[in-house]
Amino acid sequence: MSALPRRQQNRIERERRILDAALKVFSETGYSGATMDGVAIEAGLSKPTLYQYFSSKEALFSAMLFGERDQMLEFFLHPSGKGMVADLLGFAWDYAATVLRPDMLSLARLIIGEVQRFPEIGQAYQESGPDRLLAGIMEYLEGRRAAGQLAFDDAELAAEDLWGLILSAPRNHALYRPDRMPGRPELARYINNGLRVFLKAYSIRPDEDLHALQALVGAQSFPAGDP
Repeated sequence: MSALPRRQQNRIERERRILDAALKVFSETGYSGATMDGVAIEAGLSKPTLYQYFSSKEALFSAMLFGERDQMLEFFLHPSGKGMVADLLGFAWDYAATVLRPDMLSLARLIIGEVQRFPEIGQAYQESGPDRLLAGIMEYLEGRRAAGQLAFDDAELAAEDLWGLILSAPRNHALYRPDRMPGRPELARYINNGLRVFLKAYSIRPDEDLHALQALVGAQSFPAGDP
């Protein structure tokens, strides 16, 4: 496959720089406090250049959330080829790595604090991030159901169960107690247990899938001294 033209590469790299800068500005100042000027300065660009990429703060905010959502869906958008259990485990760790980042937690806290005064912010966040992520998970699970691997009546409830089981408790703790970030062994405890519960509830062949999960979990290793 041929490399992208240099001009196109530059545009992609600059857009990524803008989105990274936007996440930093939004997470530090909140949606209402963030400005296009602030994002341009953080990205090291002029304001007119920023507007060549994003026409408004609303468009920039949505694009920023799309990027984070797509990263979390990578294992579902591009399956590993190692099977459903490996994809679910890979998604769980990518999801944890994204939503537990300090900047993403700060952004979530600020949106929670502002949603009462600015409900449109909460709506934009929900529609651009969680709702679209949920739709991607549902699509993957429906595909596994069609392939005879999972059984459920309601794809939305199954998807909600998946991400609720794997991470709701440690994320809630991290949201309200920033001084107590879970280490990888603690995350593994929640993720692995959540996936076991999910597979017991929805897998057509739970014994086989639980065995596959146990093999993957047994191959995990954590750096010495990881809290």
